[in-house]
Amino acid sequence: MSTPIDCHEAGDDVKPAGGPVVVVGMGVTGWAVASALTARGYEVVMADDRPAEAAKRVTRTETAVGTIHDSTDDRLLRSLVSGAGAVVPAPGVPPRHGCYALAAAAGVPVVSELDLAAQWDSRPLAAITGTNGKTTVTVLTERMLNRSGIGAVGAGNTDIALVEAIDSDVSAFVVEASSFRLHRARRFAPAVAAWLNLAPDHLDWHADLRDYAASKARIWAAQGPGDIAVVPFGDTDIEPWTSGIRSRQVTFAAPRQLEAPCDVRYERGILIAHDEGIVEAAELPRRRPHDLSNAAAATAIALAMGASAEAVATELRSFDGLPHRLASAGRIGDIRFHDDSKATAPHATVAALRGFSDAILIAGGRNKGLDLGELAAIAPHVHGVVAIGEAAPDIIECFSQPACGPIELVRADSMPEAVEAAYRMAEPSRDVVLSPGCASFDWYSSYRQRGEHFITAVADLDVRLRSQPPAAEER
Repeated sequence: MSTPIDCHEAGDDVKPAGGPVVVVGMGVTGWAVASALTARGYEVVMADDRPAEAAKRVTRTETAVGTIHDSTDDRLLRSLVSGAGAVVPAPGVPPRHGCYALAAAAGVPVVSELDLAAQWDSRPLAAITGTNGKTTVTVLTERMLNRSGIGAVGAGNTDIALVEAIDSDVSAFVVEASSFRLHRARRFAPAVAAWLNLAPDHLDWHADLRDYAASKARIWAAQGPGDIAVVPFGDTDIEPWTSGIRSRQVTFAAPRQLEAPCDVRYERGILIAHDEGIVEAAELPRRRPHDLSNAAAATAIALAMGASAEAVATELRSFDGLPHRLASAGRIGDIRFHDDSKATAPHATVAALRGFSDAILIAGGRNKGLDLGELAAIAPHVHGVVAIGEAAPDIIECFSQPACGPIELVRADSMPEAVEAAYRMAEPSRDVVLSPGCASFDWYSSYRQRGEHFITAVADLDVRLRSQPPAAEER
C-alpha cells in the first residue's frame, strides 16, 4: 500500500485522505510524475487539455500508460478532482486552470513535482532559478561536481524531471527550477539555492511581476540554517525578497558589479572565491559580462556543494557555452552568425546584444505578455533589425522610435528570408544575431527547433552564394 502524500505546509502533519492522485498535464514532467507515483504504488488518474495529443507522447515508460481524461470537460474534471487524494499539476499548467479552483473547493491538496521528490529522496541538491542563465549555470555546476568526483545529475527544466532523476545512482542533484516549478513548492528545501537575476518574463502565465518573483523566491522558503542561499550581490530587484532567508547567504558578482566586494567576485581579472584565486577571466572561452556572471554563480554553487577549486577552474577553462545561447551558427565570408534562440524574453536579448557593436538583430516570435519596448535599450548596438513572427509589428515599432536613431528595419515571413535579409544588411563584415526576445511557438515547437532552422538557413545561404557565378568584372 502506498504512503499518503505529505503535501501540506511545513510543520503541518495532516495527511490527505485516501484516493487516487490526479496528474494534470501530460508533458515530459507529467509522464514522469505519473510513472513515479505508479511505481510507488499510488493509483494515478491522468488528465490533459489535449488528451489525444498527450497519448501520442507516450515514449518514456509503459507503467504510466492508461486513459488520459479531457481536463477541459468541467464536469469530468470536477468528478476526478473531488474524489482525489491529491492533485499534481505539471509545471506548465497555469494557475488559471480549472483544476486549482476545483481542488480548493473540494479541499484536495495541490502538490508540486518538486515536493514529491523532496518527500521521496533526501540526497543533497542544488537548485538554480533566474530569468536568464539558469540552464548554463545548472550545466556548469553539474559538470564541476562530476569533475570533483561527486556524482551529480541535472534535472528540472531539462529532459529529466526531478522525480525521475532520483532513481539515478548519484550523490547529488542540480535542479533548474523555473518559476512554474517553484510556484506550488512548499517543502522543497535545496541544500544550496541560487537566484541569479530577475526581469519581466512569463507574464502570460503569472498574474504579474510580483507573482513571478514570489514564485522564484520560494527557492529559499523551506531552507534552514544549515543550508546556503546564493544571491547576486547588490541586485536591487532581488534584495527585497531576501529578508526572509533563514539560511546562510553567499554572494556572487552580478554582471554590472564584477569588481564588487562579495564572496565570489573578480579582482584584477581573476575570479576569486572566498579569498582564493580560482581562474583568470582571460582564460575563459566566453567572457561577455553575462558569461562572467554565470561563471561566478556556478562557482559559488559548486563550491558550496563540495566541489574542488581545481575542478571548478578546469571546467571553466573548457566550457564554451550551450547550444542556442549565443553559439556560433556559421560564417559567410567575413559575416559571423550567432544563434541565441534561447533568448525568449527582451531581458535576455538586451544582455546578449550589449556584447556586440553595429550588429544585425533578428528578433520576434510570440510575445509572452512582455514589454518589447525594453529592446530599445540596445539600439546603440545594432545597425539593422529583421523582425519575424507574430511580434514583428511590435519589433518594428520599438526600433522606429526617434530615440533609437537611424536603424534599418525589415520584416521577414520565414527564417530563410530573415537570414538572407540579415546577410544583405550585414555586408561586408557585421555580426548577425538571432536573439528573438520572444517565444518560438508561432512558427516552431521549441526554441531548439528555431535555432536549428536558423543554423540550417545560414548553411543553405552559404551554399547558394558559393554556387552563384562571380559577378562580371567591369570593363
